[in-house]
Amino acid sequence: MPVGSVAIAFSLVYFASDVLEVEQGHFSPVRLALTYAGEAAIPLFVLGLYAGQRPRIGRLGLFGAATYAYAYVFFTSTVIYALVAHTPDYQGVTTAFGPWMVAHGVIMLIGGVAFGIAVVRARVFPMWTGSCLVVGVVLVTAASGLPSVARTIAEAVPAAAFIGMGCALLRGSGHVRG
Repeated sequence: MPVGSVAIAFSLVYFASDVLEVEQGHFSPVRLALTYAGEAAIPLFVLGLYAGQRPRIGRLGLFGAATYAYAYVFFTSTVIYALVAHTPDYQGVTTAFGPWMVAHGVIMLIGGVAFGIAVVRARVFPMWTGSCLVVGVVLVTAASGLPSVARTIAEAVPAAAFIGMGCALLRGSGHVRG
């Protein structure tokens, strides 16, 4: 499956898992399975989106993609914990991981901002997708202690960025423009 399709599909899966949490009001095995699938794919498609913009995206893009991907490797592990420990909600996960959640939230923020700026500067994908990612990771970070509906609204913004990047890659925009 091409990187663009994966970016679109798994961004939608991840967002759907957030919507399901809002609807249910708590974690469920189905919600956590969707979250796991969405989060586990993020490192792979972000690195693929980086590759689709080479060489124009440069070192900042590599740093941003790798940093963002790393943060989601950690976040994926928290979903496994929630499944095994039968954690009822997001607050339970943040309590269990404490400062590690905060540290990886900062890593995600730094990586997302760097990758978004690099996307804008590279001008391979539409510039709005990089800007949307920057705004989205700031919103996700700011909403981390808020109710699930606020976190879901915030999560829609980086999801839109990755869906846009995936669409651009599928349209053949993943190459250097002259």
